[in-house]
Amino acid sequence: MANKGNKKRRQFSLEEKMKVVEAVDSGKRKGDVAKEFGITPSTLSTFLKDRAKFEEKVREASVGPQRKRMRNALYDDIDKAVFAWFQEIHAKNILVTGSVIRKKALNLANMLGYDNFQASVGWLNRFRDRHGIALKAVCREDSDRLMNGLGIDKVNEWHAGEIIKLIADYSPDDIFNADETGVFFQLLPQHTLAAKGDHCRGGKKAKQRLTALFCCNASGTEKMRPLIVGRSANPQCLKNVHSLPCDYRANQWAWMTQDLFNEWLMQMDARMKQAERRILLLIDNCSAHNMLPRLERIQVGYLPSNCTAVLQPLNLGIIHTMKRLYRSRLLKQILLKLSSSEDQRKVNIKQAIDMIAAAWWSVKQSTVVRCWQKAGIVPMELTDSDKETAASEPDTAIEKLWHSVAIASCVPNEVNFQDFVTADDDLTISQELIDTEVIQNTVAGENTDEAGSEDEGEVSLPQQPKITITEAISSVQKLRWFLSTCVDVPDAIFGQLNGIDEYLMRRVTQTLVDSKITDFLQTK
Repeated sequence: MANKGNKKRRQFSLEEKMKVVEAVDSGKRKGDVAKEFGITPSTLSTFLKDRAKFEEKVREASVGPQRKRMRNALYDDIDKAVFAWFQEIHAKNILVTGSVIRKKALNLANMLGYDNFQASVGWLNRFRDRHGIALKAVCREDSDRLMNGLGIDKVNEWHAGEIIKLIADYSPDDIFNADETGVFFQLLPQHTLAAKGDHCRGGKKAKQRLTALFCCNASGTEKMRPLIVGRSANPQCLKNVHSLPCDYRANQWAWMTQDLFNEWLMQMDARMKQAERRILLLIDNCSAHNMLPRLERIQVGYLPSNCTAVLQPLNLGIIHTMKRLYRSRLLKQILLKLSSSEDQRKVNIKQAIDMIAAAWWSVKQSTVVRCWQKAGIVPMELTDSDKETAASEPDTAIEKLWHSVAIASCVPNEVNFQDFVTADDDLTISQELIDTEVIQNTVAGENTDEAGSEDEGEVSLPQQPKITITEAISSVQKLRWFLSTCVDVPDAIFGQLNGIDEYLMRRVTQTLVDSKITDFLQTK
C-alpha cells in the first residue's frame, strides 16, 4: 500500500490558477470547480484569495504564464533591469542568445553597483523561467524570414501565407488595426519647416506634443474611442477628463508606453468579453507592443517588421486623413481668431483633444475601406457610390483656407498645406531605452510620472467654468435661433439639435424628480 505521506504535492502554473478563478467567475459552483480541476476546497480558496496577485502578474507580464512559483529573484533590481532591456531588444526583432543575456546582465549589475553578481547558466535558466522566455522564439523568426525589406515578392509571400492563417476565422467586422501617431498640437503654419523631421525625444518640446492611438476595423463600420497621451506635471488635471471625447493619459514623455498600451488592450478585451465577441487585432512591433497581457477575446497578430509602411492600413491614409481634418479645423480656428484680432492663436490641450477626436470620427468609412484594400489584407469591393464619395474630398476649400491663413501669418512660399499636415510624421511615439535609462527606471520605480514642473510651462487640462443645465438649455435655444436666420441649413443639423435638447430635458426632468423625492423623504 502506498504511503500517503510521500505523495508528491502538485504545483500549478499561473495560467492554470487563472483558469480555476475564471471557472468560479463564470458561475460554476466551487465544489464542481474543485472536482473539475482535481483540487481540494482549501486550495481553491487559496487561489481565490490570491487572485489579485495573479492578475497583477498577468497584467505586468512580468511572470510567464507557465510559471508555477512567483518567488522574486535574489537580485530583483538586476532582474528588472535585464528584463526591461530584453523587452526593448525583443521589440526590435534582434536575435538574442543566452550568452548575450548573461553579458548584458553583468554590465547592468556593474552599473547598479553589484561586484559579486555572477550571471551563471543557472541564473539564466531561472531568469527565463520567471519571465516565460523561450530563446528559440524571441525574434519571431518567421516574420523576419518572410519580410526582410520591402520587396514586393516578400510582401506577396506574407499575404499568401501568414495573413491567410490569421484572418481565416474572422469577418472584416472583427479584424482591427491599431497604431499610434505623434501630433504637435500647437503647431502654427509659420513654424512648419522648423518642426519637419523633428523626432521630439524629450525636453521642452515634449509639452507641445501628444501621442494618439487609433483603432478601426476592416469594414470601416467601427472606430474605437481614441487614446491620447499628453504630458502633465500635475495629476490633478485628470480629475475632469471623463467629459472628454476620448481617453486621456499623461506621462513625462507624452509617449505610448507598455503599461498604457496594455491597459488599453485589457479594457478592449473586457468590452469584447461583455459583447461575447472575438476579434483579431493587427499591430506593429514598436517597443510599447512587445510584452502583452493575457487576453481572452483578442487574438493579436504582429505585422512583419520594416513593412508597416506598406502593410498597415492606418499608415496607408487613415491617420493622414485624420491629421488633414485636424489641421483644417486648426486653420479655421486660427482664421477666426485673426478676424477677431486675438493675439493668442495657439490652441490649448483641451481644444486639441476635442479637435483630434472630432477629426477621427469624421474619417469616412470609404476612406477606411480603401486603406485596408491598399494593404491587401482584406479583399473588399467598394460600390460606385462609395467610390464617388471617396473621390470628392473638398480639397479646393481647404487650399483657399490655407492661402488665407498663410498670407495673414507670413508663411514662407515654399510651405504648402501638405507640409503642414505631415510636419509631425516623424515624431517618436514610444520609448526606446538605453542602458542608463534602464537603470534610472529601475531605481526610480514608479516615480517617472512625477517629472516636470509647472515652472517649465507644463501643459495641463484647463479648468472649465461650471455650466448649469439651465444655461445649457438656453445655449441650445440661442443656437437654434441663430440657425433659423441662416440660409440652406441641412435638416440633419436641426435633428442633432433636437437630440441635444431632448437629452438635456431628460436630465433636468430627472433632476427635478429626484429632488422632489429627496424633499419628500426629508419631511418624513
